[in-house]
Amino acid sequence: MSDFNLGFVIFPGITQLDFTGPFEVLSRLGTPPSLSVPSKFPDVKTHVVAKTLQPVSSDRGLAFLPTDTFETCPALDLLCVPGGSGLMEALADSELVDFVGRQGRQATYVTSVCIGAFLLGAAGLLKGRRATTHWAYVDLLPLVGAIHEEGRIVRDGNVVTSGGVTAGIDFAFSVVAEVAGPEVAQAIQLGIEYDPSPPFDAGHPDKASAAATSLMVQRNESSHTAIRKALEKRAARGVP
Repeated sequence: MSDFNLGFVIFPGITQLDFTGPFEVLSRLGTPPSLSVPSKFPDVKTHVVAKTLQPVSSDRGLAFLPTDTFETCPALDLLCVPGGSGLMEALADSELVDFVGRQGRQATYVTSVCIGAFLLGAAGLLKGRRATTHWAYVDLLPLVGAIHEEGRIVRDGNVVTSGGVTAGIDFAFSVVAEVAGPEVAQAIQLGIEYDPSPPFDAGHPDKASAAATSLMVQRNESSHTAIRKALEKRAARGVP
């Protein structure tokens, strides 16, 4: 029996780093805090969950093999939902949304990366909650009953949402620190040499040039419109 079940929901068109960033950190939860102290979670089990066990391709063509289906996945202690360009189709997949809702209502931690927040919202898990998502989509959060709060990581109760793509790595460290202790989180950080020093300080509209921001707004426009329509369609049918 696992002493901590981690579950990552994947679907066609996910953004791989939304998934693999927190996966890399959280899957190391069994790291001991020191040479003399044993791990608090020596039997962590990581589940990669999809509709079937067939390979799932990311929005850049990288394929992943699920370990569990919606039917075989055990009760999760932590649920993580990534985003990606396949989100619109995922929102229309009632089996996927039902699985997220079912697991999210009993999990200790309910988490999302980037626009994966809208799958939590579609499952009814963000109603009245403070939340965040990718900066280009934060205005859509009220469509799932969420209250947008500025922040790379936003926590409301047991729900932890994070901003775009790389923010998933940071939220994962914050959860590890809470669950296993800061010593474990710091050991994992050192182990994967997470010491970011990007050549440009342009990772948020507050810092990026006007030209870069305009470009990214335009490139996200069609996806933004599609997600809005998908959420409004769900609302018109009387679902979250």
